[in-house]
Amino acid sequence: MHPVRNENLLMLNMDFDKRVLIATRALEWQNSPKPGVLRKPLAREEAERGHATSIVRYEPGAQFHAHNHPLGEEILVLEGTFSDETGDYHAGCYFRNPEGFRHAPFSKEGALILVKLHQFQEEDDAHVVIQTDIANWKENSRGVEVLPLHTFKREHVTLERWPAGTQSTRPFAGGGEELFVMSGALEDALGVYPAGTWLRNPVTGGDPGDIACTVAEETVFWRKTGHL
Repeated sequence: MHPVRNENLLMLNMDFDKRVLIATRALEWQNSPKPGVLRKPLAREEAERGHATSIVRYEPGAQFHAHNHPLGEEILVLEGTFSDETGDYHAGCYFRNPEGFRHAPFSKEGALILVKLHQFQEEDDAHVVIQTDIANWKENSRGVEVLPLHTFKREHVTLERWPAGTQSTRPFAGGGEELFVMSGALEDALGVYPAGTWLRNPVTGGDPGDIACTVAEETVFWRKTGHL
């Protein structure tokens, strides 16, 4: 059993002018409205609606009733298998369900997912499903393997895989940056971010330029920029 903490989930980390850094593995699980579905809120506008970013765990056999997602749903499967009427999504799968998409998600074996709700830009209605473990990653000029996941206007979503010992940069031109470290550990001038770290750098009107980074071991992270 997982330790669970109940609390009234009010506004959390909704000031996009502030940097947020959370070691998600150290957080306690909280109950959701459905038995067997637990969560760790990272950012939240209201208790059960609006903008939300969370780590969510489905215990084996857990399921949600059918529902849709105003302003979309974005999910990265971290562990196990997450399912709905359209299929099974294994660890490493990334998908986006636009507004109007309706499903009843469940997990037979259990799953851990990173979920972002109510955050699609207007007119972004793409339904995206990418099996990242079999997708075509490409090495860029920085010696880093990159897998594009989604682009809409200024918003860019990617996975990056840095080989052990890499010293490189991650370009950052404003509009906010969000990272989730899936494996390994990423280091920059402000700290070391091991697996399970969620980082959000604030919106800025200027161009902070490239952020120098290094990894001691192979490191994979999900990254979104230009969206806040």
